[in-house]
Amino acid sequence: MKTTQLLRRLVPALAASALLAYGGLAVAQSTAAAAPVVRVRATIDKVNADTLEVSAKGGKKMTLKLAPDLMLFAVSHAAISDIKSDSFIGTAAVPLPDGSLKALEVHVFPPGMKVGEGHYAWDLGKKSSMTNGTVGDVVVTSGRTITVKYPDGEKKIVVPADVPIVSMEKGDRSLLVAGAHGVFFVSKAADGSEVVARAAVGKNGVVPPM
Repeated sequence: MKTTQLLRRLVPALAASALLAYGGLAVAQSTAAAAPVVRVRATIDKVNADTLEVSAKGGKKMTLKLAPDLMLFAVSHAAISDIKSDSFIGTAAVPLPDGSLKALEVHVFPPGMKVGEGHYAWDLGKKSSMTNGTVGDVVVTSGRTITVKYPDGEKKIVVPADVPIVSMEKGDRSLLVAGAHGVFFVSKAADGSEVVARAAVGKNGVVPPM
């Protein structure tokens, strides 16, 4: 067979193989990108160079790998008076019969910080949701009611007097000490390890309520 004829047969085959390989890679990358994130609420038992040993809710012992670009938030006690018009907050809540929401907790972000804006499912209780957005109205004298606005809509949220309210601020790895409580956002790496890319860790014994 002449060289020209051989090349004519090989080129399409090689192209098809390359396309299949690329397609497989794309699927793998897409699968990795879509890896679910699990929220692990836990107490830190031991801090290592690049891992945390923790006791999760229920007593389960876990080793969590720290991502190189780990994002940390420090969680401190706050009050309803810290929630003002134009504050950016997050609140886990459950639905009320009238269509509004009853807060299970509220966390207040510092000025200029907006994280996770929107309304979506959460795992703090049956039918619970998370709403992150900008506060509109604040009515403290009538059942502590706030209106939270986000790009696709807004929610009216009732904040009972016994609901924990905390403040959030950017933190660093000095928060990671034995005995600290945190909510760790964990995903599975390709090697099967459980990796923390983001975490909210309590300061001075605070237990993050979200």
